Amino acid sequence: MISWYKKYCLMINGLFVMTLTLMLYMRFGPIAAFALLLLPFAGFLAVKISTVFIILFILFSYFRLHEVFIVLMPLKIPKMLALASLLAIAWHLFISKSLKPHWSSTHLVFVIWFVWLTVCVFSASNKGMAIEYWTGVLVKVFIMVFAISWWLTRFSHFSLVRMGIMISGISVALVALSNKMNGIGLVEGTRVTISREYRSQLGDPNDLSLVLMFPVSFLAAELFDKGANKYRRLFAAVGLLLAISGVIATQSRGGLLGIAAILSFFLYQKVKNPIVVGLCAAVAMLAMMVFAGIGDRQSGGAAEDGVDASAMGRIYAWQAAINMALSNPLTGVGVDNFYVNYYFYSPHWDGKNHAVHSTWFQVLGETGFVGIGIFVLLIASIYRSLSRVYCINALNHNDQVAVNANALKAGLIGFMVAGTFLTQAFTWPLYIILALTIALEKITVESNKE
Repeated sequence: MISWYKKYCLMINGLFVMTLTLMLYMRFGPIAAFALLLLPFAGFLAVKISTVFIILFILFSYFRLHEVFIVLMPLKIPKMLALASLLAIAWHLFISKSLKPHWSSTHLVFVIWFVWLTVCVFSASNKGMAIEYWTGVLVKVFIMVFAISWWLTRFSHFSLVRMGIMISGISVALVALSNKMNGIGLVEGTRVTISREYRSQLGDPNDLSLVLMFPVSFLAAELFDKGANKYRRLFAAVGLLLAISGVIATQSRGGLLGIAAILSFFLYQKVKNPIVVGLCAAVAMLAMMVFAGIGDRQSGGAAEDGVDASAMGRIYAWQAAINMALSNPLTGVGVDNFYVNYYFYSPHWDGKNHAVHSTWFQVLGETGFVGIGIFVLLIASIYRSLSRVYCINALNHNDQVAVNANALKAGLIGFMVAGTFLTQAFTWPLYIILALTIALEKITVESNKE
């Protein structure tokens, strides 16, 4: 039987595919049949150009490019890229064995963090909401951290990632600025959003500022890279201005603080005087706030007769997070459960629940004192890995190592500063930085040995 199949396998498989195609055509129409015919080709591409698919998945997941450009939404691109990435990972990990797993102390801390998040999911007051967030976001982040940290084995891979982040950031900034100029999707009178009517994650100006802030570290690193040619540096300079302008258009104080911190990091490398850097950062922050027109906001601005409702709302939310942790010191109220529990723990109820608007208090309220400890340890582990990269590169300087390390360290600093006012504990920026840091350390160690 087996020998017979081997002899006629081409004919049998052909008849099977033809029959299945006709059935799909009759039942679902030509699109389904066409998709089936493209499936082998798509699988082949996923295996052959795996790095491209993984990078595209990260870009679409973080920058929500399919929501920025509405015409792409019906195509379900993130889901297709996720499937292609998983196929590529499975193939190269178990079949071709070209994907070489490696382990680091930062990997270990990240696994501990994920395990604790899982515990906080199943101990959540609203388990359904927590499980949905776990399956929809956290599991993807967990898989892709290992995929990225194992996959990027050459500096050329880092160049692709860096260029993808910069181009995506500029694209989002251009759409945001266009919306601002045309009065599209404005909230609170003046704050820009993207695709708010489609319930996009970019429909919140604070989330949009976070998305735009992250590429700033990569654009600034490219601009200050001595090894880059003048055209790349010109591109980075223009892109940096556009990204900063986009954040200004959101009128997010957390985003502006993050940008000030990132630029201060690069300025300190040139000046080496903390007082001068601090003064420059303060002046830049004031200038950006003036350009942003924060005083014109209908929330937290002059429109409220000097009463900063936005700031007070954050304080009330942070108090609620502390109360959540005190009542549930081990696990908090559970992942993605702050909002639905606000009423029970807030000292100030104004008739509606509020978001936490702080990474640190989000972790404290949703994962308890144990969670905030592990989270701080994770950030410290990333910083330690980057410090090792700097030390190794000091022995045998490599411009590629320097520009990538600077981009990642600036991004980490921006995350920590902006995280005080923006909710980004479980979103992509930190974990992209984590994965890239692990990969960069591995490449730096190996290149130094050579």
